[in-house]
Amino acid sequence: MTRWTMSDIVPQHGRVALVTGTGGLGLEAALALARAGCDAIVAGRDPRKGAAAVAHIRAAAPRASVRFEQCDLADLGSVAACAERVAARDDRLDILVNNAAVMVPPVRRLTADGYELQFGTNHLGHVALTAHLLPLLRRAPAARVVAVSSIAATRGRIDFDDLQAERDYRPMASYAQSKLACLMFAREFERRSRAAGWGVSAIAAHPGIARTDLIHNGAGPRSVQGLVRTYLPFLFQPVARGALPTLFAATAPGAEPGGYYGPDGLAELRGYPAAARVPAAATQEAVAARLWDESERLAGIRFAVPRAIPAPAYA
Repeated sequence: MTRWTMSDIVPQHGRVALVTGTGGLGLEAALALARAGCDAIVAGRDPRKGAAAVAHIRAAAPRASVRFEQCDLADLGSVAACAERVAARDDRLDILVNNAAVMVPPVRRLTADGYELQFGTNHLGHVALTAHLLPLLRRAPAARVVAVSSIAATRGRIDFDDLQAERDYRPMASYAQSKLACLMFAREFERRSRAAGWGVSAIAAHPGIARTDLIHNGAGPRSVQGLVRTYLPFLFQPVARGALPTLFAATAPGAEPGGYYGPDGLAELRGYPAAARVPAAATQEAVAARLWDESERLAGIRFAVPRAIPAPAYA
């Protein structure tokens, strides 16, 4: 693959894209999609940050079509309300980028619905949002769902015996599990979409390590990770570069449905978009199917039932 950049994004005029996250990678992705011609929807928890994101995009791309929708991924009621508003205003959705995340809060915190914050926000909130928006996605030709995972997924394990870390909360382990779940959801979504004829592709991506505020907002600026982020910024690639795998997955004609993309540099930490290594844990179809069913139950949603799909026995 050649060095793919934002200048390679094919025109997106007439398409509608929703990106979760009002800063960092989400903001860069929304800006690039708006510049390419998308009607961009920035979805996030904080209306003030949402207004700032919209103002930033309009200042950088005066002709951009962009708006904010409030969506707290840690509150399933807020997720449903956001999807309802989008459906009332838009007749279809071409691109859904499930990007927003919480990373390594030092103590165990819960979502509004009582789930561990990282699993509930990073995974369950996006599962619910995707389910609610699936009818809009199905109305668009060649719609794509992009799940933003992390290189931390390689360290993840889906612990069905303690999915909410009630017995043993370890910040990075819970984060890794949530990001592995994001990757597994994309792969399982693609499998079910093909079987059911939804006409919607799912592709996963990860940014390597980028100069976002994710660590500061989670672990805190005085944590070990926060101090590294503050005083060793050269270890992290620019946010715009980190957003490239997500944008490749969302727009590139060559992005493979069910694929996984990340930076092409050493250990996939930085660089330009390329096929990423899929962790062995993410290839376990029985685990993915069980996670899908459990996620539907926890999120209180149901996807359309596929016409026919192999049902692997749960491990």
